[in-house]
Amino acid sequence: GKSKQASQTATMRAMSARLPLAACAAFLLSRLGLSDAFSFPGLSSHTPCRSPIQLSAASSSEETATSTTIDNEQIEPSGARGQTELFHDFANFLQSTQNSIISQLESVERASGETFTEDRWGGLSDLTCEDRLTSTTASGGITRVIQRGDVIEKGACSLTLIQNGKLTAERAAAISGRNDHANVKEGDQFSAAALSIVLHTRSPNVPTFRSDVRIFLVRSSEAEGDDDDDGDETLAWFGGGADLTPYYLFDDDIREFHGRQKELCDAYFPPDDGELADAAFGYAAMKKNCDDYFFLPARQEHRGVGGTFYDDMPATEHTLAFTKAMAQSWLPSWLPIVERRKDRAYTDRQREWQLLRRGRYLEFNLLYDRGVRFGLASANPRVEGVMVSAPPLITWEYNHVIEEGSEEERLMTILKEPIDWT
Repeated sequence: GKSKQASQTATMRAMSARLPLAACAAFLLSRLGLSDAFSFPGLSSHTPCRSPIQLSAASSSEETATSTTIDNEQIEPSGARGQTELFHDFANFLQSTQNSIISQLESVERASGETFTEDRWGGLSDLTCEDRLTSTTASGGITRVIQRGDVIEKGACSLTLIQNGKLTAERAAAISGRNDHANVKEGDQFSAAALSIVLHTRSPNVPTFRSDVRIFLVRSSEAEGDDDDDGDETLAWFGGGADLTPYYLFDDDIREFHGRQKELCDAYFPPDDGELADAAFGYAAMKKNCDDYFFLPARQEHRGVGGTFYDDMPATEHTLAFTKAMAQSWLPSWLPIVERRKDRAYTDRQREWQLLRRGRYLEFNLLYDRGVRFGLASANPRVEGVMVSAPPLITWEYNHVIEEGSEEERLMTILKEPIDWT
């Protein structure tokens, strides 16, 4: 009944305050959605998608932008489902969303003729785009990559599904030690699903775009969560976000991007709504999380101008709807910027600055990103999957000096001290 659902939601919210998803997810799938890095020995395939889902929604940035209109009547789907059901609902949403994203991005590259390659691996090797992901689908993924485009110099959109993995003693202890309600143990099952995008642009006037959404589920006979069909208890959390890494600041673009993110967060977690307001998942908290995570401590600078980043969000119908809306907001928040800036002229010096800043991007990935570091350290890693987010070209220059009063200096001032763009 409603009282049981409310109690479970309260329990999950209490857990989220003390049980970081990163305690497990950083070692089980990439915090940034680069979880196709995880190795399943002997499983690899290049089976093309035999039934691609063709969507015409994004033939123009105007059409794409209108698709993000938030209907408050649809924020809370009717009917309470168990968290295992939410997991499979979300996994299938990720698969259809990946196809939609590919269709939209290929329309951007229509002039160049470049398209996404498809690398299906593991349990998804022999499936088509129309096959549903179920509890019997084996772990695997779909890595889609485009290279040498006129707009997107290199881009990746990766889907990963991990089913029925086993918690190690170390990971189980980390969960149980952080929360009284999560009494899980070694050998308990976990599942995870994630979708990520990284889009490195050719023009230094167009920012690099990164985003991901993910779910992590633990099934235990001793945890205090929702019952699944086998009588076990399940606990699940969502995570995700989106951010920009510009090379030159166009303030209106950055304000528009952050404004869209704030509008989305406010729609699902209204600051003035006593029932739905949640400071941990409001825009301000998500922006701070993003700024804090994408930071290079050795250089004391942030990688980009941020966006949103959230983790440990208890899985409910409401947070499922929010996380789906987050994924659906990605391209409508980035493509209008692309349309405005992709044909703007730039100099060789500006291109060189872009490559220098890309060096910082790779520094972050190799030195600080938990998913990449773990993926490379794993036995038999899928190295191409781990490194799929790397920029195609970079430059390191010893002791590069930035001209005083330049646009490059203005960018660096923001990267040293993030500001409120809304």
